[in-house]
Amino acid sequence: MSTPRPLPVVAAVDGSEDSLRALEWALAEARRCGAPARIVHVRQEGPWTRPGVLGPPEPAVDGVLDEVRATLAGRDDLPPVEYVTLEGAPAAVLSELGPEAELLVLGSRGRGGFASLLLGSNGVATARDATCPVVVVPRPGRDVHGDADVPPGPRVVVGVDADDPDGTVLAFAFGQAERSGARLQVIAAFPWPVLAWTTFGDFTPTTVDQDAAEHETLTLVNAAVAPFRKEHPDVQVDLYVAPGDAAGHLVENSRDADLVVVGRHRRRFTRPAPMLGSVTQAVLLHAASPVAVVPPATDDVAGAQS
Repeated sequence: MSTPRPLPVVAAVDGSEDSLRALEWALAEARRCGAPARIVHVRQEGPWTRPGVLGPPEPAVDGVLDEVRATLAGRDDLPPVEYVTLEGAPAAVLSELGPEAELLVLGSRGRGGFASLLLGSNGVATARDATCPVVVVPRPGRDVHGDADVPPGPRVVVGVDADDPDGTVLAFAFGQAERSGARLQVIAAFPWPVLAWTTFGDFTPTTVDQDAAEHETLTLVNAAVAPFRKEHPDVQVDLYVAPGDAAGHLVENSRDADLVVVGRHRRRFTRPAPMLGSVTQAVLLHAASPVAVVPPATDDVAGAQS
């Protein structure tokens, strides 16, 4: 029985420096995975849609892909590469490539949009809608504030919701750490102080001890991580449990990290549309390292349209 061919790592390019940085990340990831790379340029206006142009589409030169070909010419460190030109709205077209991609990689901003934006609309929409993991590569030099004790060496960071851990996110993070020889830093946050409703409709701190809350969170995270540790015994795992804002802890630990891995909200009856979630959005906006957004394996939307 023949082994199925690996799906390609898809890199979206538009000629911007951001997209070329994302391309280099995608090429390196394709080599690690033993997968081909597919370099995609989505043109928002085809030559046959311009005023005064009639008839069926004609083969057209894609200047963006030609520049990429020239940039990569002569390199002997490349995986198998194919070049594809597509037409349409980039966010929609890229999201539709999910079923045929190992993952999608794009820069934090392209040629369009406002220079002050930290993340372009295409990155947001693709990370929200694609059915495969999406990696967004930021511009270098993002300042990360905080005093997190970041360990040296290659490192993958993953965020875990202790109350509802996503095995798909953990599987992706462990795979990334194993392929790259990086240690895996698992981060879980718990709210503190723990608040409860009063009879007057206000919030008040409970008598829950912080040490007890931390211990319970650590127990839950250990249980979630245990099966993946068995599957990836060579991956060094560090568990980090702390009170407060999950996004803040992930962003702090993104400094000098190879990758930060976060999940996406599962679709449910009450929210049938795809959603990134506030933690994922904050990490995409502020992390200093590339960020992988992993879609859930299943969405609880059965019957939502009935």
